[in-house]
Amino acid sequence: MKIAVLGGGNGSHAAVADFSEAGHEVRFWRRDRAAFGPVSDSRSLTLVDSSGRREVKIALVTDDLGAALDGAELIVAPTPAFAQADLAARLAPHLADGQVIYLPPGTFGSVLMMQVLRAEGCTADVSIAETGTLPWLTRLHGPGTVAITTRATRLPTGVFPARNTDHALAVISEAFPGAIEKVEDALSAALMNAGPIIHPPLIVMNAGPIQHFDRWDIHNEGTQPTIRRVHDALDGERIALREALGYAAPHFPLADHYTTSNWMYGNLAHDKLVDSGDWHEHLDLETHRYMLEDVCLGLAFLVSVAEWAKVPAPVAAGLLAVAGAAVGRDFRTEGRTLGGLGLGGLDRGAMSALLSEGLT
Repeated sequence: MKIAVLGGGNGSHAAVADFSEAGHEVRFWRRDRAAFGPVSDSRSLTLVDSSGRREVKIALVTDDLGAALDGAELIVAPTPAFAQADLAARLAPHLADGQVIYLPPGTFGSVLMMQVLRAEGCTADVSIAETGTLPWLTRLHGPGTVAITTRATRLPTGVFPARNTDHALAVISEAFPGAIEKVEDALSAALMNAGPIIHPPLIVMNAGPIQHFDRWDIHNEGTQPTIRRVHDALDGERIALREALGYAAPHFPLADHYTTSNWMYGNLAHDKLVDSGDWHEHLDLETHRYMLEDVCLGLAFLVSVAEWAKVPAPVAAGLLAVAGAAVGRDFRTEGRTLGGLGLGGLDRGAMSALLSEGLT
């Protein structure tokens, strides 16, 4: 299959390595060709995982978005949620009927990106899918080298518009065989997003050591029983919201990530993450994507949906307020919300119709 991978972060490099090694024709795009470093000339990545270290060749490395997208059946964009609007505007002139865009994860970016595409004049019948987590626990080990600690084994995925679900999931499943699990629609998938549940308590409740120490592992030293209790309370609000909206189990409770093999990353994922040492790193509270993506966008979105559905979410709202105060910002007005997307006035029937049929 022809796959375009967009972006230059950890997840994009992991996607390129895995898809290329699986035999797909991968086009690796980022807007700044110089930022590819040695990958630009060698057209290869060094992949490090439990099977060892090896070179993986890439079909195309380019800063020409049209060339990357030409004939691509699947477009994978593991970019931060705050980059989605700009990316959609860049994609608009190049998309064709039947193409599938996959956002891992999405933060309801499927709807935002479709709004931008239509505003930019794109009329292609495309599908935009999103899932609950990045499919890889991964970090770059320098230019051109990506380390994958573990891979997702379960990826609950929803499609916008939901009428295209069967087609979109069939395409995505070629890239992630055996891992894709169908959920009802894009809002159901957005409410599977693990980032706004895992990261806000970790980054807010570890603010002191994050600012004191040059490097800090929020998943090791920073994951203590007190913080896990807040995780569970916050996740309980997410699950209650999903149930109130009529979404079916499994809800992928975060507790399973720490205690069983049944979560998105499978067996002993948290232990593997900690043992790798890759997350013992420098964090900046004001600029890290855990704050700018998972709090400002993801947690704000969760709170807005809860308020729209009239489902209590005091822990989510409290964390959002404290995080904003910690960095001197108002995430309720800055963040991604149903109101900000122009959807806050919809009733449940109109929302269901939108999610099923798409923008009209």
